[in-house]
Amino acid sequence: MKPLPHRYETRLTGGPSGYAHVSSAGVPVLRTAAPADFDGPGDAWSPEQLLLASVQSCYLFTLRAVAHASQLEFLELELQAEGIVDRQAGVTRFTELTLRPRLSVPPGTDPAHVQAVLDKTKRACLVSASLSTAVHVEPDIRVVAMVATGG
Repeated sequence: MKPLPHRYETRLTGGPSGYAHVSSAGVPVLRTAAPADFDGPGDAWSPEQLLLASVQSCYLFTLRAVAHASQLEFLELELQAEGIVDRQAGVTRFTELTLRPRLSVPPGTDPAHVQAVLDKTKRACLVSASLSTAVHVEPDIRVVAMVATGG
């Protein structure tokens, strides 16, 4: 990891209606719009979906680092995220975020070790740690036999 602090920049362009485009150096442009729930077209990434995707991506990349440092082998992560937007104290905001990681691990993996790694991942994810909304994690740990491939 490069020394801190890190700086990130994005650019958004848009007009009084329709789609907006988010860009950053070296990555594809994202088309964004309000979600259908807020009278948007529902066919482009919304800010709400992008927030969830940001938390999910951060969780995976943090899990990779924590698992490596903890000598935990995992085979795959499928991660569903759900965010609830509601009115709270007169402000429309995310009131709940829930991550449901389905983590596949090889036979013989210690479940307590897996849980400890998942707990540390939750605490170490910088995106979710930056949010005022609590993030709940409901893991599903699956032991999966590794399939040998013939060559």
